[in-house]
Amino acid sequence: MPKQSLIIVAFLLLNFCWLNVSAQQDLERLNETILAKDAAFWRAYNKCDISAFGPMFTDDVEFFHDKGGPTIGHENFMNALKNGLCGDPNSHLRRVAVERTVQVFPLENGKVIYGAIISGEHVFYVNQKGKPEFLDGRARFLQLWLLNEGVWKMARILSYDHGPASKKGGTK
Repeated sequence: MPKQSLIIVAFLLLNFCWLNVSAQQDLERLNETILAKDAAFWRAYNKCDISAFGPMFTDDVEFFHDKGGPTIGHENFMNALKNGLCGDPNSHLRRVAVERTVQVFPLENGKVIYGAIISGEHVFYVNQKGKPEFLDGRARFLQLWLLNEGVWKMARILSYDHGPASKKGGTK
């Protein structure tokens, strides 16, 4: 093989390896970003920090719950959180992800990442004033995060397969 051909082959191999490393780094960065956004959301959820919730959602957010039905639109969703989940100061839920169930999946248009799906399982603990916390239930979740002008926001949320939980289901 002529020397020039070897140089071209070596260049192409290095370029291919660099592209794979770059793509892998992009996916790792996406995974870290979405997991951080998810953690911030659940911290706010566990504290019923309504003011922290608002900026996390798109204006056309859609929430689908297998037991409570759909909630469509930012204002409706925020009202549901304020009056439902966070409506009773003497009782609230604490959510904990089930270890090794949470996964992030990229959404691409061509080679450009425009969104991500995060899914997994979680358990819920009930905290009622004057009573010990207790494990209440387990469910699956799926959230669609979209990137718009450099800002990640949650656009679609599915909460489904709700059922009883066991002590093995989550950790405190």
